Amino acid sequence: MSRLPGDDAKGGDAPPVLRYDGRGLAPVRHLPVREVPVALTVNGVALATLIASPHDLHFLVAGFLRMQGLVRSAGDLLTLSVCEEFGSAMARIRGDVPDRITPTFTSGCGAGISFHVPGSGGRPVQFPSAGPSVSPESLFSAMDALARASEAYRGSGGIHSAGAWDGERLLLFAEDIGRHNTIDRIAGEAFLGGVDLAGRILVASGRVSSEMAAKAGSLGISVIASRTSPTDLAVRICGELGITLVGYVRGRRFNVYTHPARIAAAAAERIPGVTGVILAGGRSGRMGSDKALLPYQGGRFIEAIHRRMEELFDEVIVATGETPRYDFLPCRRVTDLYPGMGALGGIHAALRASASEKIFVVACDMPHLASDLIRHLCSLAEEADVVVPEGEGGLEPLHAVYRKGVLPFVEDALRDGQCRVVSFFDRVRVRRVPLAEVERIDPCRSAFRNINTPGDYYRFRDGGG
Repeated sequence: MSRLPGDDAKGGDAPPVLRYDGRGLAPVRHLPVREVPVALTVNGVALATLIASPHDLHFLVAGFLRMQGLVRSAGDLLTLSVCEEFGSAMARIRGDVPDRITPTFTSGCGAGISFHVPGSGGRPVQFPSAGPSVSPESLFSAMDALARASEAYRGSGGIHSAGAWDGERLLLFAEDIGRHNTIDRIAGEAFLGGVDLAGRILVASGRVSSEMAAKAGSLGISVIASRTSPTDLAVRICGELGITLVGYVRGRRFNVYTHPARIAAAAAERIPGVTGVILAGGRSGRMGSDKALLPYQGGRFIEAIHRRMEELFDEVIVATGETPRYDFLPCRRVTDLYPGMGALGGIHAALRASASEKIFVVACDMPHLASDLIRHLCSLAEEADVVVPEGEGGLEPLHAVYRKGVLPFVEDALRDGQCRVVSFFDRVRVRRVPLAEVERIDPCRSAFRNINTPGDYYRFRDGGG
């Protein structure tokens, strides 16, 4: 009956979506499909609750009345008003409204009747326990098992499937033209066969809607995993009921929408002997404000970069001329010893402060970090003082690896008033990584794309790259 420790998402919250990419979980920008309930009152009678996508709801209501035989022509619909904000629709029609129990017609295929949270049919919802944790491999295996069962049983296309997984095998399997009906079939078979579904994983082939989430909650399901997306109401319900909701389980990847603590996603091994460095505190002249502090993913821009760096390195340092500005970051901040000397001053301060022999440097306006490319650059640093990749416009010294051995040459350049990072390269061993080599790892060359202007920021924030 307990919720996950420290995880008490409320219905009104919008929890961050985490994507598993084969190494670990990282925040992504993704909005579930919207789903809204609309309470329909006809001639003063509460007739039905329609659960649907929020667009063109007046068409939906008019079509529903027509298909139910309550209106035969447009003239029979005297008035119609819809208020999405309050989730209501009111209509006046010619003739009387049938006297019957108010159903809830669902968004699922087959026009079923949905459950209400927190109970269904008089039965209380079972809140799943906090454990056990679920590995990504178990989710992939469950989805593979569902696909195999679907192929074995399916006689034709256009049908939904679902199954109950216990971590090792598919306990139950069902198919139906309606997504929600597959849950009913599994519930019925479990009931008649004495199978306890509490704490099990529900795997589904189609979109997870609100009625599916509520029905899973009534069965004590702890994890719902689907090959496609959930609706926003399903996310809200799973958040309330303590269910871990996973979507887009395909290609060894998936998204986690609620209660990610239940997913045991082992982080990839960090890069040994290298400190990660974020260069921050530049002038941001074209942006008009500090780029590092721009809002992003419920926090600040630099926090997203710090999370990625923390996955890769045991130690992360922020090099800046104004350390108090970044006190919210859970890592060391080091101040430039040569103020006003730009990125080279930051590299110098980070090299002096680093606990490692090597540092990997990234600018705070380069959010498209490619883990594989960073690992590759660090692997080349054994026989070089600097490892710097080539971009389309030349060398990328703010996405490069530096050894402590370059410190004397950096200091000489700074004392001579030279601000360019490459100013000392002719005095040390430099390993240039050709663009072709970079493209084999990062084909889109997104790793060097930076955010300089408000337009760049809005495109990146809104998912446009």
